[in-house]
Formats: sequence, C-alpha cells, structure tokens
Amino acid sequence: MGKKGHEIELAGGGVSRRTFLKGCAIAAATLGLSPEVVPRMVKAAMSPKRPPVIWLHFQECTGCSEALLRAARPDIATLILDLISLDYHETLMAAAGKQAEENLHNAVNKNVGKFICVVEGGIPTKDGGIYCKIGGKTAMEILNEVAPKAKAIIAIGTCGAFGGVQAAKPNPTGAVGVQDLIKGRPIINIPGCPPNPENFLATVVQILTYGRPPELDELGRPKFAYGRKIHDHCERRPHFDEGRFVERFGDPGHKKGYCLYKVGCKGPVTYSNCSVERFCNIGAWPVGAGHGCIGCTEPGFWDTMTPIYKHLPGIYIPVGGGIREQAEEIGKVAVGGAAAVIAAHAAVGIGKKIFSLRCSTEKKEEK
Repeated sequence: MGKKGHEIELAGGGVSRRTFLKGCAIAAATLGLSPEVVPRMVKAAMSPKRPPVIWLHFQECTGCSEALLRAARPDIATLILDLISLDYHETLMAAAGKQAEENLHNAVNKNVGKFICVVEGGIPTKDGGIYCKIGGKTAMEILNEVAPKAKAIIAIGTCGAFGGVQAAKPNPTGAVGVQDLIKGRPIINIPGCPPNPENFLATVVQILTYGRPPELDELGRPKFAYGRKIHDHCERRPHFDEGRFVERFGDPGHKKGYCLYKVGCKGPVTYSNCSVERFCNIGAWPVGAGHGCIGCTEPGFWDTMTPIYKHLPGIYIPVGGGIREQAEEIGKVAVGGAAAVIAAHAAVGIGKKIFSLRCSTEKKEEK
C-alpha cells in the first residue's frame, strides 16, 4: 500500500495524521532525539512493511500488557494495526489452544531473523522448568526455540528482565530473566512493575527507524529511560533538599506533599524516568499519589529494597532546615564578608585621603 493509502488507513482506523505525527514526536522526545528526526520516524513507522512481533508470556501477572493497553501516545490500536504486526500474543489474540500454538510456529518460521521477540515474565529453571508450561512445553523450551531466531529481543517488565518477584529468596522455582538464558543475542531490558508503555513504544520506534536498539546501560536498559535516578526529577525533591519529610503516612507533612524518603521511598537509588514520563496519560505516578518508589526497575529489588516502608541506610538526609537555611547562613557570612571588605576599602580610602592631605600640608610648609 502506498503512502497515501496508508494515511487513509490511519484515518479510517480513527487515528488522524496529526495524532500520528504527535505520537512520533513524543517518541523522539522520549528518546532524547532532535525534532529533526521526526520525519524519518514517520516514514519508518508508516512503511507498509511492519515488523512482526511475537510476544511470549511466562511467569507474570500480565501487568505489562495491561499497561500497554492503556497507552495513548500512540494507543494500542495504532501500535498493532499501523506500527507493528502483532502475530502472537496470548492475551490479545483471538486464537486459543492448538490454533494458537500453530500461529506461533508459523509466525516464527515465516520470519526467521526478522521479528522482534517480546518476553513478559520470568522463566523458571528448577526441576527442568516444570513450573510454567504452555502447550506441553516448558517456558525454557519455548524461549530457546523462539528467541534465537529473532532479530531483537525485548524483555519487558522486571520479571522478563531480572526474574521478577517470583525470583525473591528463596526463589523456589529458580526463576530468572531472559538474559540469564539467552546468550549471544541483542537483548533490551525494559524493567518496571509495570514499565511505562512509552518506554517500550519509543524503543520499538527506534528499532523501526534506525534498525538498531537505543543505547543501553550496563544492565541492558535503554539509557533514555533508565539513565538517571527518579530522585533527580522528583516533584518532591525540593522538600528533600530543605529537610522536610513525611514521618508517617497521613501526618501533616504527608498532606503537604513532603518528601517520602523516610517512609521508604527508594527514588534516590532507582534509575527510571517515572517522575518525567508518568503513567496513564494523566500525569499519574506512585510518588505523586503519595506512595514512595519501591525501586521496581532495579534487579533484585524484592530483596534489596526491603523493607518497603523503611528508608535505606547510607543516604545523606539534610538536617537543620535543609539547604535554604544553609544558604541563608552562607549568605550572612557572605554579606558579613562583603561588609568587612567594604570597610577595609573605606579605611584604605580614608587613609589615602589623610596621607594626601598630610603631604599637601607638608609641601605648603616647605614653601
């Protein structure tokens, strides 16, 4: 289908070209790219050759898919019908049972080296992986059959990336993330419980546009989304800097929107863009709603970030009024110092005048 026909298809599907362009612009902004790349993104996204996507579900709660269903920039219909070809997704497809498994088999073999494999959920490895089976095959078997044939692999959610809460000690099923089983293949981790769907969409658009994933950190996470700490852009950060904290939920400080660090917020040690991108297209996110960050984008957060409602040790907490009072004290010293300098200059000036007057008087007496 030509470009014009594709534009009509967009409009026919209830998506205007303006909305589509806005979605691409948002994706570019999320990736931290210049607006100049938007036309290139639009061209790639509107190509009739949509990349096939095979979405696997293992040990998970389907929360990542549920979050994606609530995406609005673009919405799920635009994503499936216009950006990608979602060939297999157990939650969203109509097929079931034997027919669904045939769809998976056909989609993989038809698109070897071309499809994007998205994995939602941890993979149990204990006792041969018997704790998660689909169509008579273990999650390990399915992953090992599908993932090596993919062009790229996206582990969505903390379960797919790092094993998830089911990997919490003592990890009875031996749950692990995709990267622990698949080696030698490009794997993009988009952790979170759930992750922001825009991070997933922006990653897909990046692959569509440039044929490669965005720059990743040492944990395989896109730097555009996981390159800075939540604390850096938190709306409650000024209260942290001023030493204003919620001491217990429901106290006056909580009602005033003070910092949640003392009641367990893990924002200072958690890398994600939640405080910037927010959720549900209405600017909602946990800290904004009055609950601290639990560090769900970090590996092992279920063990390392607990107790949830206790703050982590070793993080500096401003005391004695925070930076404002410190600044005022510094200001007083600075003003005092300036006054001393002014006084010194005045003294030097007076001294010069006295010396000049004395010299003038001595010259007159000599005459």
